[in-house]
Amino acid sequence: MAFYRSLGSIPPKRHTQHRTPAGGLYYEELMGEEGFSSDSSLLYHSGVPSAIVDAAPWDLPGQATVENRPLKPRHLRLHDLTETDWKAVDPVTGRRLVLGNGDVRISYVAAGEASPLYRNAIGDECVYVESGSATVETVFGALEARQGDYVVLPRATTHRWLPTGSEPLRLYAIEANSHIAPAKRYLSRYGQLLEHAPFCERDLHGPAEPLLATGEDVEVLVKHRGSRGITGTRYVYATHPFDVVGWDGCLYPYTFNIADFEPITGRVHQPPPAHQVFEGHNFVICNFVPRKVDYHPLAVPVPYYHSNVDSDEVMFYCGGDYEARKGSGIGQGSISLHPGGHSHGPQPGAVERSIGAEYFDELAVMVDTFRPLELGEGAAACEDPGYAWTWSGRGPS
Repeated sequence: MAFYRSLGSIPPKRHTQHRTPAGGLYYEELMGEEGFSSDSSLLYHSGVPSAIVDAAPWDLPGQATVENRPLKPRHLRLHDLTETDWKAVDPVTGRRLVLGNGDVRISYVAAGEASPLYRNAIGDECVYVESGSATVETVFGALEARQGDYVVLPRATTHRWLPTGSEPLRLYAIEANSHIAPAKRYLSRYGQLLEHAPFCERDLHGPAEPLLATGEDVEVLVKHRGSRGITGTRYVYATHPFDVVGWDGCLYPYTFNIADFEPITGRVHQPPPAHQVFEGHNFVICNFVPRKVDYHPLAVPVPYYHSNVDSDEVMFYCGGDYEARKGSGIGQGSISLHPGGHSHGPQPGAVERSIGAEYFDELAVMVDTFRPLELGEGAAACEDPGYAWTWSGRGPS
């Protein structure tokens, strides 16, 4: 995201001496994508950022997946994954893997405890806050996250979640094996969001100031690639990673609230690309927000039946009343998975009920993937087994 920011104390010229008030040197760190060929930022640390004093394996929560076999649409009730002792669950190690493939993994957690310091070295994370609030402390500074926020964390950003308030912090975590950015068609060739984009730079909120943390022998959990897939390491750093006195550049974490997404509407039904907000390698993220709907005199406002032959469609229902799914048992906190190779669309009666509607009060986050999704242990724990038969009204005898 080529949107330059500068915080705290930095030298006038990059890669030059930057001295502490006592005359010592701050330690410059380049955090950059694609080697030295894409967006980056320069951070200035009080301590040596690569100084570790211990390393040990970290056993991740279950990452195994199984095929969606037999191939069928599925309904997952994510709120069924909420632990009775959610106040003792943290937003990182408490995540339950729901769906995943080689490009993206989707997890869910309801948490009330501060997470450990954590870094995802596999890809960017885009974490949607279904409800609750938190402070997200990062090596770049703190972000305030509230209901409806996407929290976008670039790969290898050391951070921790600090839930605030008395209700569970419910997070829908989209973890990529790549970078996540606004859709390319919204961007100029230099990276500015264009006039036809449904949001702009004013809607993106980065850290306000460095944290200037101190401390020694600080533990950080790192998720990374291994020879047998995803694995983890528990590092102990000689000094606190949040000892940054200043940074500048175009790579940093930020929040974007779904309420700031301006829907694109038309006389007839607009397909999902009109709702897109972000994209990663082999997947896209879309919003379905409250909006005026189709205004052709003969319009059918709900989606037509469609076979997405190249993608799986995952819809997370996080507010309002989703018109096309009435009568299916889907509600707040539900996921519908409609796989490529299976035609899907409105529930029976939804087309007729939608005719004449002028406004939909619905809120959903959609992930479309271009490789098949498999089911994580979280999916098995919260599946509604009758969903696949809701269009016909009867299932296996």
